[in-house]
Amino acid sequence: MMRGIWNRETVALILLAAALPVAATWLWEEGVTGGSRLLLAVIVGGLWQGLFTALRAQPPSAAGAVSALIIAMLAPQVGPLQFVLGISFGFVFGELVFGGWGRSVLSPAVVAIMFLGFGFPSAAWPVLAIQIGWATIPAALLLLAFGVLPWRVLAGALVVLVLAGGFSLDLLTSAVALALVFLVCDPATAASTSLGRWLHGALFGSLIVLFAASWDTASAQIAVSAALLASLSAPLLDEIAIALWRAVRRHRHG
Repeated sequence: MMRGIWNRETVALILLAAALPVAATWLWEEGVTGGSRLLLAVIVGGLWQGLFTALRAQPPSAAGAVSALIIAMLAPQVGPLQFVLGISFGFVFGELVFGGWGRSVLSPAVVAIMFLGFGFPSAAWPVLAIQIGWATIPAALLLLAFGVLPWRVLAGALVVLVLAGGFSLDLLTSAVALALVFLVCDPATAASTSLGRWLHGALFGSLIVLFAASWDTASAQIAVSAALLASLSAPLLDEIAIALWRAVRRHRHG
């Protein structure tokens, strides 16, 4: 992230701007069904965010709209009440109880989607159109141009996926690309150190390869499951990176 230019909310606005082509493509494919699903996610997430920010005298964050979009796109196909429950759990226990966007280890979208996946295992997972995968490319380029997207995380994941045959094995599906750009490369939850970011991306790519080879399920479930485990590992990867840096310094300087 560029220093001295973006504060927390301007970064959130850039994330929202980058998500617009993805949202437009998805809504074009899903129509009214997708629009109503997205509207419900925005309303429920916005209500919880408004409640917590009002109690803390803080302004709401535009990052909540991005989380609502990802939930609408990748969450299992459950009923409206279950969907509201999942959104509420994700926003409250995935982000807001920790102080809001940028203060939690996990994205509220990851928490909400996996809550619904674990809570309703028989629910069908969405299959995204290939056009959505292409729409993530301008989104990633915009985020890279503004220094918002941690490029080492993206590069680490792509290196592993390409070496594993990502294009020929169809590992870089629309859901995987979406999860990589907006969940794994989220600057608020990604690893912080340079080496940690390489390891974070590589871990996500490795989990995608492992799950795709051994798990007969939708790519959306594979992508979000890998994002969950990679995000939970990010603090540990940073600790490993710092420990290695200290060991090198001791070796060099005694």
